[in-house]
Amino acid sequence: MVCKQLEVVMHFNLSFIEVCIMKCRAKIAVLLIFVSALMASAQSAPEEGKGVQETQKSGYWIDPSTGLMWAGKDNGKDVSWKKAMKYCRDLRLAGYSDWKLANMAELQPIYDSTAVTPGLAGPRKKPMTVTWHVKGNLFLTGDQWSSNYRMDDRGRPVGYAYYFDFNSGKPDEDADAYSYGKRALCVRGSGK
Repeated sequence: MVCKQLEVVMHFNLSFIEVCIMKCRAKIAVLLIFVSALMASAQSAPEEGKGVQETQKSGYWIDPSTGLMWAGKDNGKDVSWKKAMKYCRDLRLAGYSDWKLANMAELQPIYDSTAVTPGLAGPRKKPMTVTWHVKGNLFLTGDQWSSNYRMDDRGRPVGYAYYFDFNSGKPDEDADAYSYGKRALCVRGSGK
């Protein structure tokens, strides 16, 4: 009888120990899953910042949705519409010489209201740090002229050109000779 009771107690203790071991293993498994998820998110965090470094290092960004190749930054100073056109025509970047001033149809799709891209704005001698809503981590320093020119009802130029504001996400127009706060962002047809 004592042996039978001892056997029941030992069996109960072994079952209890086995249950404790299984619970401990389950907790360890949950902990490992949590730690691996945490490490995966920590490893992917630098990837987000990596885009800024890659765009600035290479000097350009290729939009995966359109294939357009964008200069990694605008010209960095006030420029009239005509000088913006010339700046892009004369640009030599990444081994290419066929750069042009982007048109409105090219500028609008790279606006992203959720993008938070650091840049500058204001006078060149005392610029302010601002956030632009632009894809590709392009470094902007003002509103971007487009190659689109305003025409009258007969199709003749009226002295106004369009520009795009990457803060508001809206196009506007200004006198083509006006330069304050206006920049040149260059693009080329494809990454080929």
